[in-house]
Amino acid sequence: MSTTGWIVLVVVVVVVIAIVAALMSRRRSREMDMRRTAAEAHREEAASRSRSAEAAKLEADEKAARAERARLEAEDTAARASQERESAREHMNMADDIDPDVDRSQTEDAAPADTER
Repeated sequence: MSTTGWIVLVVVVVVVIAIVAALMSRRRSREMDMRRTAAEAHREEAASRSRSAEAAKLEADEKAARAERARLEAEDTAARASQERESAREHMNMADDIDPDVDRSQTEDAAPADTER
């Protein structure tokens, strides 16, 4: 093979290597772009789910606060009812003490039965 043949062969090999390198670089660049796009989609999905989770947590916290207020209100109502029952019992005892027609022996026997209920 002559010198010119070797030079042409080397040039052809260098051009082929350059083309292959350019194609590989382009392919790598496209793959990186696809990966970036996929990563961005995952980030957007994560942000969306994070916002949904935060909204759900706020709603749950609000419901828990309402439930706590309702529980406290129920306890307060029960305490008032208990006070009213005690007041009614005291008034009934006062009425029995004042009423001349009440047989105190029956009232004393009935009182323990009422408290057992």
